[in-house]
Amino acid sequence: MLYKIMFCILLIESVIFIEMSLINCSLFYSNTAVKVSEGTKSQSGRKSQECEVYNKLLTGSIHLQKYERIHSGKKPSGCKQCSKTFSCPSYLRVHERTHTGEKPYECKQCRKTFSCSSSLKLHERTHSGEKPYECKQCSKTFHCSSKLKIHERTHSGEKPYECKQCSKTFSSSSNVKLHERTHSGEKPYECKQCCKTFSYSSSLKKHERSHSGEKPYECKQCSKTFSCSSILKNHERTHSGEKPYECTQCSKTFSCSSILKNHERTHSGEKPYECTQCSKTFSCSSSLQKHERTHSGEKPYECKQCTKTFSCSSSLHSHERTHSGEKPYECKQCSKTFSFSSSLKLHERIHTGEKPYECKQCSRAFSCSSSLRSHERTHSGEKPYECKQCCKTFSCSSSLKKHERTHSGEKPYECKQCSKTFRSSIFAHMKELTQEGNPLNVNNVVKHFDNPVFYGNMNELTVERNHINVK
Repeated sequence: MLYKIMFCILLIESVIFIEMSLINCSLFYSNTAVKVSEGTKSQSGRKSQECEVYNKLLTGSIHLQKYERIHSGKKPSGCKQCSKTFSCPSYLRVHERTHTGEKPYECKQCRKTFSCSSSLKLHERTHSGEKPYECKQCSKTFHCSSKLKIHERTHSGEKPYECKQCSKTFSSSSNVKLHERTHSGEKPYECKQCCKTFSYSSSLKKHERSHSGEKPYECKQCSKTFSCSSILKNHERTHSGEKPYECTQCSKTFSCSSILKNHERTHSGEKPYECTQCSKTFSCSSSLQKHERTHSGEKPYECKQCTKTFSCSSSLHSHERTHSGEKPYECKQCSKTFSFSSSLKLHERIHTGEKPYECKQCSRAFSCSSSLRSHERTHSGEKPYECKQCCKTFSCSSSLKKHERTHSGEKPYECKQCSKTFRSSIFAHMKELTQEGNPLNVNNVVKHFDNPVFYGNMNELTVERNHINVK
């Protein structure tokens, strides 16, 4: 009995000591930053105190201490692993779970786990659809208050977060953190399959789908699926024809902002992406990536039918049409179809007579850039194509191929009327036949030509082959 009485006395003294300490503490803060006023008793009978800075009613000394630390900036709770400090022990406990990986709060609907109860509450709203926070200006609703605050800055234009290196400002702290990685080069997110690293978790998720083949975003009109929502949005504009992004210089419109940015560089001449090996510069990052593969020899895109590999996805798509025979691009004037959009553009110039590529030295114009490059070598004398057998050099690849046939003896072009064979063009032979008055069936003359198309009479013979017009 005596021990119990002594224990009670010690307990009462401890309580009195703690309450006196709290009174002294509150007096200290009342003289500095925090104003605490006496309130009424709560329903539980406990006395409440009011923080006059936030007009918040605090019940109990623990809540009072927590708010006093917020105002004073005092952070007595320190993490033993990373030395980060916190104003109250509960914040420290949540933080420590980032080290341990502990996630004790589980969603009852999808079994997803979280490290703190507030994160679970926010997540549960994704199931319930609850959005209790509403913007007063546009009535848009949000499931958490932080998202509302960030949204409100789109109305006010406020950007309170500034990058210390380049002074660029942002509307949210998360955006400035992501931006800072462009300076530091930090890539904390790593793919477990190929060890490739990324600056953003969203980029990692998109990349992981390249391994899994997952395409969770589906177009409602054509059922085509995509690995990320932004690509789906851009695709949907191919159906609607919407082009909301306009160039301020030439008024040309585009379906996505990235294409507009790349286009604007055609006006400014800006090429911000530089190859570290040869210092060649590019206007867009994708062009740099393709170019870098010319150095590394990397060809990550493989045809499933013939296992041929390619350095870029567009080349693979084009190649796949050689197997399927698909020709989705049709000329509106003559209904001829093509496997590639570039082939259609070149063909359309036959109808329009357009020759947009002009030689700066002699002003001669050409319908395609490759023809211009070949022509420019007649001025510069450059001959980059060399025969491996006799080391003779040529200004264009087609001339090299013709020359190589002098070594191999190959004569791939045959006249079906007289069975005579030729190493290169048989246009001269065809002209001789027409001048001699022989009836000529064009389809029986040319062998090994992909799709010969003739315009006009034989004296003005034009053959369209591989996008090149020969007269």
